[in-house]
Amino acid sequence: MNCEEIKKLMMGYLDGEISEKDKNLVEKHLVECKKCRDEYDSFTQLKEVTDKMKFADLKEDIWAGYWKGIYRRIERGAGWFFLSIGAIILLALGVFQFFRNLFLDPSVSFMIKIGIAFLAFGIIVLLVSIGRERIFAFKKERYREIEK
Repeated sequence: MNCEEIKKLMMGYLDGEISEKDKNLVEKHLVECKKCRDEYDSFTQLKEVTDKMKFADLKEDIWAGYWKGIYRRIERGAGWFFLSIGAIILLALGVFQFFRNLFLDPSVSFMIKIGIAFLAFGIIVLLVSIGRERIFAFKKERYREIEK
């Protein structure tokens, strides 16, 4: 094998990720080639340094400030707003298409159409009721500004 092919295998050799056959080829080449052995030594030193590195954890007060920041709140709010609008549009279109096809299909009996209509209306009423209840509870929440 030439030096270029060995260099491609060198990092895998360092990490123990190559086959036994390739490992033997790299070891044999490193004994014979000083240039590749020097490069391998520099890779070994680099690996030792990077293995010892760790990401620094941010302090709690920095995170607390970030989560209270206006930019984060606007960004999250905008993201949820657009996600919600998109979901509502797609769901409404899907429900509309479903009911349009269902009610225009002459093979579906009238009683099934009436049953599905009442079921859908009941679900809508319950969802609106739950939504109103959640909004009311959120507005009256006494502990909403307290950190957890």
